[in-house]
Amino acid sequence: MAHGFLQSFDKKIGVYSAGTEPATQVNPKAVKVMHEAGIDISLHTPTLVDKYISDAWDYVITVCDSANEFCPAFSGKVRHRLHFGFEDPSHAIGTDEFIWSEFRRVRDEIRIKFYEFYVEQIKSQI
Repeated sequence: MAHGFLQSFDKKIGVYSAGTEPATQVNPKAVKVMHEAGIDISLHTPTLVDKYISDAWDYVITVCDSANEFCPAFSGKVRHRLHFGFEDPSHAIGTDEFIWSEFRRVRDEIRIKFYEFYVEQIKSQI
């Protein structure tokens, strides 16, 4: 979701996402709630972070609460290492209604945080 929002703010910036334990496909609930927000992430594919470990990056940002602990050290040049912790809505337990509400809540939190980041760190540098 973070990748989708950040890319939607500015199509000219390169955004890549990866995980320490990527799923085989993007969570269908994440695809649906992002579609509700006008962003299509249906073609995104989960990627193992190891693919990017030796590359140079302006920013490496972890987003899941536990990802910061398990993100490996990057051997490439990283100018800024940030952590924006969000609960993983795929771990929500409860009624279907509650689980959907968690996906929407986290989606909205991600949108706000990444828009602030974009305005303060990216757009101001362009």
